[in-house]
Amino acid sequence: MSAGRYDAVVVGSGPNGLAAAITLARANRSVGLLEAAPTVGGGMRSAELTLPGFVHDVCSAIHPLARASPFFATLNLEARGLDWIEPPISLAHPLDDGSAALVMRDVDASATSLGPDGPAYRRFIGPNLAHWDALIEDVLAPFHIPFQPDRAFGLARFGIGALQPASWLVRAFDHPQARALLAGCAAHSMLRLEEPLSGAFAMLFLTSAHAVGWPIAKGGSSRIAEALAAELTALGGKVITDRRIDALSDLPDHGVALLDVTPRQLLSIAGMRMGTRYAEALRKYRYGPGAFKVDLALDGPIPWRNPAVAEAGTVHLGGTYEEIAASEREVAEGRNPERPFVLLAQHSLFDPSRAPEGKHTVWAYCHVPNGSTVDMSERIIDQIERFAPGLRERIIGRHTMGPAELETYNANYVGGDINGGRQDLLQLFTRPTLRLDPYSTPDPAIFLCSSSTPPGGGVHGMCGHLAAKSVLKTLAHP
Repeated sequence: MSAGRYDAVVVGSGPNGLAAAITLARANRSVGLLEAAPTVGGGMRSAELTLPGFVHDVCSAIHPLARASPFFATLNLEARGLDWIEPPISLAHPLDDGSAALVMRDVDASATSLGPDGPAYRRFIGPNLAHWDALIEDVLAPFHIPFQPDRAFGLARFGIGALQPASWLVRAFDHPQARALLAGCAAHSMLRLEEPLSGAFAMLFLTSAHAVGWPIAKGGSSRIAEALAAELTALGGKVITDRRIDALSDLPDHGVALLDVTPRQLLSIAGMRMGTRYAEALRKYRYGPGAFKVDLALDGPIPWRNPAVAEAGTVHLGGTYEEIAASEREVAEGRNPERPFVLLAQHSLFDPSRAPEGKHTVWAYCHVPNGSTVDMSERIIDQIERFAPGLRERIIGRHTMGPAELETYNANYVGGDINGGRQDLLQLFTRPTLRLDPYSTPDPAIFLCSSSTPPGGGVHGMCGHLAAKSVLKTLAHP
């Protein structure tokens, strides 16, 4: 290597950019990580968004996929200052009658909260939980058929259910609590619950709650990014912030470039090197619904009608299966629902560093049509108040981010899409387009390592890790 030349440069320091850089550095390659913002993190940042002393996660907040990730499992981020906090209850889903479905590490305790549907829930969770370690490696990867027969069988069994819409899987349950619980987890797909693959998200997220829990990062999600950056620098990689890349000519001298961007930015940065057919395929890439986020500062905890909900790190709000399905259907049809499905986290109940003594934070968002300009803050607060009467009286600060603000914060959130593209049956396995190596491009020196590649959105780093492994093959055979 000549002086000042990197074997590889990585553009973007979200979980995938950091994972790509670390993977390359661990292979003794010289790596430069370039970030446009003053700090690393992408979706893993925290800030005092409402009032001084109230620490809110700007985007990602709950991290089951980080705990589950085969890439994260190879690291000792605790030695880099990261502390995980696991609430007693991973997920609560309250209903209007005061009941709540509760998901804990213990399957039997969770099943008990579902009453008569408890046995059906054990059957729903059991097979995937029993083979979790192998299953998660195969799920957080491009489409493939494992060589080992037992793993191939386990993945096929998961796939039979995963390919089904949530509207089919819900038929395993007869009562509102279990049906609502499945709906809330399936809605993480940002698909209509009648669409194929929506069921996969319900299966994956519910199983992960029992296998690894739904933890939060002590001090904020930025601590994850800081720990990953510390790992990278310890390996000899260089982190360069305040370095915006608008064109390939902005890059320092390098051998290979990995871009943690979506197809839209890839075309802007490197369109002339992408070839006509590949560029045209990227232009057809579809982005999914957006998000509208509200952060609240409270002068006390959320006054849940059901006290057990206060023991949950994550709360799904939206009522019954039917209500949530209707809300997600409206979003898919381009309408902003009056009663949106709301995903909420209450970090400060378990992490006192998030707020002044006696005060609390609320992190919440709902789904909206891509690029929506409708202010959903009151509708989100109405849904919280629905299950926690008296919430409004405790609000002392508020901060909102709609799709435009989210995209301004992170250009990868096109139209507010936090998943890097729609994750439906046609686009989950062919992100960003049909290609034997989804991380490669027509230019052998340019790779894509964002959530617009398999396995898609989430803080797991696998898109970056797998892209870097593809790059290492190229570097080994120039």
